Amino acid sequence: MFTHLSKRPWIIAVVIAIALLLWLFSGERFSARDEAQAEPDKPLAAAELARVEVQWLEAQPMQRQHVVQGQIEAWRRVELRAQVSGSVQKLDQDKGNRVAAEQLLLSLSPDDRPAQVARSEADVRQRESDVTAARRLRERSLISASELMRLESELAKARAELDSARLHLRNTRIKAPFAGIYDQRAVELGDYVQPGQSLLTLVDIDRLKVTAQIAQQQVTQLQLGQAVSVELLDGRTLQGELHFIAAAADPDSRSFRIEVKVDNPDGLRLAGASATLHIQTGEAMAHRLSPALLSLDESGRHGVKWVNGEQRVEFTPVQLISVDNQGAWVSGLPPKVALITLGQGFVEAGQQVRTQLAAEGS
Repeated sequence: MFTHLSKRPWIIAVVIAIALLLWLFSGERFSARDEAQAEPDKPLAAAELARVEVQWLEAQPMQRQHVVQGQIEAWRRVELRAQVSGSVQKLDQDKGNRVAAEQLLLSLSPDDRPAQVARSEADVRQRESDVTAARRLRERSLISASELMRLESELAKARAELDSARLHLRNTRIKAPFAGIYDQRAVELGDYVQPGQSLLTLVDIDRLKVTAQIAQQQVTQLQLGQAVSVELLDGRTLQGELHFIAAAADPDSRSFRIEVKVDNPDGLRLAGASATLHIQTGEAMAHRLSPALLSLDESGRHGVKWVNGEQRVEFTPVQLISVDNQGAWVSGLPPKVALITLGQGFVEAGQQVRTQLAAEGS
């Protein structure tokens, strides 16, 4: 073989040249790798950094509040129903009138109920006389103890029947259980009604009740007696206080029912209307910013991007305190922060950037 190659010296020269080239190339590659491992990452040149606009914001004290939609209801509302049968004999009050407690509203025909009361009263008097005489006889052992007990039992039964007859007669006169407004009437003069049939509705609007549902994350911040501002649809505002918080959440919405007590001395007809509740929950330090600057992280949390002292982007989750047409109040940021106002969509947390102050009013 070597004899064969010796006859072609140019082949040997080519092989040697290729081997030398491979050796030189491998040496340069390993040298470059060693240098790359030995030298730390060099910062990017300023011209290669993304540029963002920032605005310095400082935390300010503000009143925390929860804003929820509610429904205004009458403080009390009762539907009065017939307890006995009979015809509507008299409309003692008309709907829309303000009535006092125990005031007569509507009368049903008494029919034979007065006579039943009279018979029961006579029966009771007779039974009482029998028992009185029997007790005297018993003192002289002229009647047995069992006979006296029978007469006393009949007296008790007669008294119970008298109470029932009086109740039936009393139930023909429908009276207001509390002071309020005679709001609706379901019958007319001469109508025949049966027990359980609706007659009229009475409402108390001297005080109002505003009900709403509040999220489970917010209910822990509420306390009975907290001040609540009730904003009506026409812009008027009433003041009230939180007087009820449900002990358990609604199984469907996972929210808690709350009720706000609102005095209504002017008798405003608001029951059934909608309202917005502003519930004050104390003072907090917060930043006011444009809602457009809020973004979501991978977990779906609201947050904002800002630049730290090392000119790197940070993302901080925030708690949204309130939002209106002018902006949003958020908590959770450092007291003073360089908020990214332009370019936040093109940078990520941890990225080094160049900053430029946003123009005033931008």
